[in-house]
Amino acid sequence: MIKKAENIIVGISIGDLNGIGSEVVLKTFEDSRMLELCTPVIFANVKILSFVKKSFESTSMLHGIDRLDQMVVGKINVLNVWNEGVDLNFGVNDEKIGKYAIKSFVAATNALKEGRIDALVTAPINKYNIQSEAFKFPGHTDYLDQELDGNALMLMVQDNLRVGLLTDHIPLNEVSSHLTEELITKKIETIKQSLIQDFSINQPKIAVLGLNPHCGDGGVIGNEDDTVLKPTLKKIFENGTLVFGPFAADGFFGSNQQDKYDAIIATYHDQGLIPFKTLSFGNGVNYTAGLNKIRTSPDHGTAYDIAGKGLADNNSFKEAVYLAIDIYNSRNQYAEISEKPLKIKEKQS
Repeated sequence: MIKKAENIIVGISIGDLNGIGSEVVLKTFEDSRMLELCTPVIFANVKILSFVKKSFESTSMLHGIDRLDQMVVGKINVLNVWNEGVDLNFGVNDEKIGKYAIKSFVAATNALKEGRIDALVTAPINKYNIQSEAFKFPGHTDYLDQELDGNALMLMVQDNLRVGLLTDHIPLNEVSSHLTEELITKKIETIKQSLIQDFSINQPKIAVLGLNPHCGDGGVIGNEDDTVLKPTLKKIFENGTLVFGPFAADGFFGSNQQDKYDAIIATYHDQGLIPFKTLSFGNGVNYTAGLNKIRTSPDHGTAYDIAGKGLADNNSFKEAVYLAIDIYNSRNQYAEISEKPLKIKEKQS
């Protein structure tokens, strides 16, 4: 059964409390129209968020709950993941605050796995202060990849601009060794399936950027494009996927070639993220494609330099909520359409 939009439950992990995460969350839901689109549940502590709210005079009305079955539609629900007090120092990198960020994130992920929330939107964390014996992951995506079914892939989204990555949080000097036929094939298939079921694009066209300058210039500046990328993309294309490239990365976005494709795949993190963030103007969303559950986040970090000053722009976080809702509805529509041929076949047999 497909839920109506207003019944969608969006879970929110609070991120680093010394950063701007809690501010952009509260600013987003100050707009009462957001509560007509979804029911938010913030995994944190209502007393802490009330303190944050006062720090920049937010008008958000918070509804504290101790269990998910106490949530109320039309309210900004705050699930008390912990009850003790927390000392906040806006703009400060604090290992203790990192532990609360992970408490929030793990609790929200568990609720997502259990189907008690429909989608998860994560506020920014500090990748350094979250590390511990219990949590040894570079960030949200790697943990979700372990905990949920599927193969996680970072897909940056802003309207019709979608930029995915073959490799993400690895050192630059290790990128070439990771680019194998198996990895490239798996990542392209993940993006293709996401474009179909999450963005309702029936025959997606995908562009892939080359690794080396000018795609290696025939081997003069590296041979990975000729020996790995080109033959792999040719094989994938021959198997029915509309994938094109590799394209020289330096002129691709400058000549607006991105407008011809439903997604662009970069070979490494900065190759994709620099042009994406330049073009998205702070409205981009980080979507974890390829998983059986939905997770989005804003495309910015903790922004310690402006934390606690009421200056944070919440557009990217709001767009992350919108995208989570859109993908939830697209997946439901895709599932309904996919089931119909089976039912017709059963009646004929």
